[in-house]
Amino acid sequence: MTFKAWRHVTGLCLAAVICGGATWPAHAARPQPGAYTGKLHDALFRIDVPANWNGDLVMLMHGYQPVGAPVTTPMTAADPTPVFLKRGFAVAQSQYASQGWAVSDAIADTERLRQHFVRTYGQPPHTYIYGFSLGGLSVAASIERYPHAYSGAMITCGLTVSTPDFLARGVVTPLVAFDALIPGVIPDVAAPGSPAAISPDAIAKAVETHPKEAALLAERLEEKPETLPTLALYYMAFREIETRAGGMPVDNRKEVYKGFGDDLAFNRHVRRYSASPKAAAYARNNVTLTGHIKIPLVMQWNAFDPTIPSRFHGVYPAQIRAAGAGKWLTVLDPVGDGHCDFTDDQTAAAFDTLVRKAGAD
Repeated sequence: MTFKAWRHVTGLCLAAVICGGATWPAHAARPQPGAYTGKLHDALFRIDVPANWNGDLVMLMHGYQPVGAPVTTPMTAADPTPVFLKRGFAVAQSQYASQGWAVSDAIADTERLRQHFVRTYGQPPHTYIYGFSLGGLSVAASIERYPHAYSGAMITCGLTVSTPDFLARGVVTPLVAFDALIPGVIPDVAAPGSPAAISPDAIAKAVETHPKEAALLAERLEEKPETLPTLALYYMAFREIETRAGGMPVDNRKEVYKGFGDDLAFNRHVRRYSASPKAAAYARNNVTLTGHIKIPLVMQWNAFDPTIPSRFHGVYPAQIRAAGAGKWLTVLDPVGDGHCDFTDDQTAAAFDTLVRKAGAD
């Protein structure tokens, strides 16, 4: 469905006329409350406008969706959406044109949707951007690329690590370490005949039969033995990125691994990979973060997250501080156990913090 030009029964909200607390431009008609869905450049989108709309907008970026996951038409709102609607904010979100490691599509499709909202309804007084899980990486990249588009940003349970670093240390290291310590379970990610996905049950069974090795892996990777089956998700994501990149994006031939028991023996037996220059360039471009931000950013993680463990949590905050942008950053205390396991009240409290910070700055 395309957008409709809605008019209030009292007439158009003209420039310099206050409509519901916001000044609305002459070329645009303020939308009525409701859900508006459609498609832009092969990406489904959804915009929700609450009855008590305050005139401001939240752009929402969802997390990782495996390739082939069911997609509903019209687009279904992401779970956190009601948190913002109850506070009077309109919410716009894109399904993205592709699934999997869709970071580049997420950034482009969300920016396209934001511009579409502005063309259709006018520029909101304040626009915020929020992302969770892999959506956190897309949010970080978006505010680095489009610093003037947003009043503030929020990331919860985010994978805010540059793609090359995530692939090398977050995926290849755990996979080759598991294979070196518990052989025969993790396929060779570079082998042409390797499957696109593996069963987490196979990993779980191996963990049960190799408790000593599993405990070592879990300690080194800042996980728990019972969460190691999430490596099946990492394996699937890596194979999908290989397909996008057109080859092996990681080179670990000179990597010296430490902390996996007998380091000398480990480094002799661990699998080694040579990167394709084209694939490595793809990973850098999709995306590499710099830490250069110019708007308030609020970040929060769960206290224990089996999908995005704590070894990832401090990476982007450290980049921001190293870039001299620490004044813009607020990292909230972690809460809860699980991946993106926040209550609505916790999400609302984090967003209230962002709005206060944005107002102060």
